[in-house]
Amino acid sequence: MTVLRAGSATDVGLVRSNNQDQFLVAPPLYAVADGMGGAAAGEVASAVAIEALGEAFAASTDPTPEGLVEAARAANRAVWEEAEANPEMRGMGTTLVALAQVDGGQLAVANVGDSRAYVLHEGELRQVTSDHSLVAEMVAEGRISKEEAEIHPRRNIMTRALGVEPDVPVDLFVEEANPGDRFVLCSDGLPREVSDEVISAVLRRLADPAEAAKELVEEAKRRGGNDNITVVVVDVDDDEGTAAPGELAEAAGDPPAAEEPTAMVAAAAPAPPAPPAASDEPTAMVAAVAPATPAPPAAGGKPAPRSRLRHPSPLNLRVVGFVLVLLLVLGAGAGGVVWYARSAYYVGLRGQQIVIYQGRPGGVLWLQPTVAEVTRYTTSDVLSYRVQSLRAGQEEPSLGAARNYIAALVAERQRTQPGAA
Repeated sequence: MTVLRAGSATDVGLVRSNNQDQFLVAPPLYAVADGMGGAAAGEVASAVAIEALGEAFAASTDPTPEGLVEAARAANRAVWEEAEANPEMRGMGTTLVALAQVDGGQLAVANVGDSRAYVLHEGELRQVTSDHSLVAEMVAEGRISKEEAEIHPRRNIMTRALGVEPDVPVDLFVEEANPGDRFVLCSDGLPREVSDEVISAVLRRLADPAEAAKELVEEAKRRGGNDNITVVVVDVDDDEGTAAPGELAEAAGDPPAAEEPTAMVAAAAPAPPAPPAASDEPTAMVAAVAPATPAPPAAGGKPAPRSRLRHPSPLNLRVVGFVLVLLLVLGAGAGGVVWYARSAYYVGLRGQQIVIYQGRPGGVLWLQPTVAEVTRYTTSDVLSYRVQSLRAGQEEPSLGAARNYIAALVAERQRTQPGAA
C-alpha cells in the first residue's frame, strides 16, 4: 500500500514585510497558494483559497482527479465571492498548486498560476506543472528563451489566477505513485532564486522531507529571498520498507565518508626519500636557488654594476603601461556604470501619480533616476494588487515599453471591473 510522508516550510523572505503564502498538509491533500492584491488582500486570498480547497475536497465522496479540479474551482469561487463582498479587496487573487492521492493509488496535481509542482524520479527532477504567466507563454511560443524569461521585466504578470474571475480553467496532471519518488509543491519564491540543479541536489541529499523543505527555503533566502518562499515536500513510500527518496539517493551515492581518510592519506603520503646519490645534484639544486655570486672587482678595484641597474628602461615602461591599462579599465568601468544606470526605464509612483522614470529603481551608485514622463493615471486606475509592484518600480527596456505596460495595467482593471473609468 502506498503511503505519503510530507514536510513543509515557509518564510517571508528578505524583502517583503508580510507573508502572502499559505500551504496545506492534510493527507491525502497537499497544497501551496501565493496571494496577490496588496498586503492584506493577498493574505486573505491565499487563506480563503486553501480553506475552501480543503473543505471541498474532504466533502467529496470519491477522491478522484476530477474531484481535485472541482475543489480548486470551489476555491476560486470562494476568493471571488470574498472580493465581491469587500470592495477594498476587488482584484485580489492567488495561485494554487495542489497534490492529492486519489482512487487507484495515483497522484493528481492541479494548478492555476505560477506556483509549481516538481517530481524527483530516479534522481532526475522534472517540472510537472506549467506556469500561467506572460513570459511562460512567450517561451512556449518561441518568442524568448527560458534564460531570457528568468530576467524579463514582465515575469511577474500572470495570465491565470484564482479569484480574479467567477470561473477559471484548472490544469490537471495525473502521476504514478512510484515508491521512492519525491514531489515538491512551491510558490514562485523558490524557482526565482534557486535553479533546478540545486533543487535536485538538495532533494537527493536530505532524506527527511521536513529537512529538505527547510533547506530549500533557506537556500532561496541565501540567494536573494526577494519574495515569500513556501515549500511542501511529499515523499511516496510504501508499508513494505521501501527506502525514502533521500535514503535511496544516499545508497546510490559515494561510499561512507569514514572510509575516505585512509585512502586520502595513502594517496597524499610522500614517497620515502632516496639515499643521497654520488652525483652533484644536491649542490646543483642549491646553486639554482642561491643568489648569484657578485662579479669580481674590476681592475680599478670597484665592483661591477649590478644587473638591475643596467636595464632601467623596460621596468619603467612596464609600470607606465600598467598605469595606462588601469586607467583605461577604470574609465571603461565608469562608462559601463553610466550606460547601465541610464539605459532603462521604469514605471513607478510619485505620491499616487503613475510616473515613468529613466534609470534604475533606487539608482545606481551616484546616478539617480530622473522623471521621463508624468502620466495622467493614478493608483486608482489599476488593480490594487499592482500598486505594490509600482511602488518597487517596474523596469522596462524603453520609454515605449513603459507606456505599453501602463496601458496594459489600465486595460486590465477595466476588464476586471467594467464600471471603472
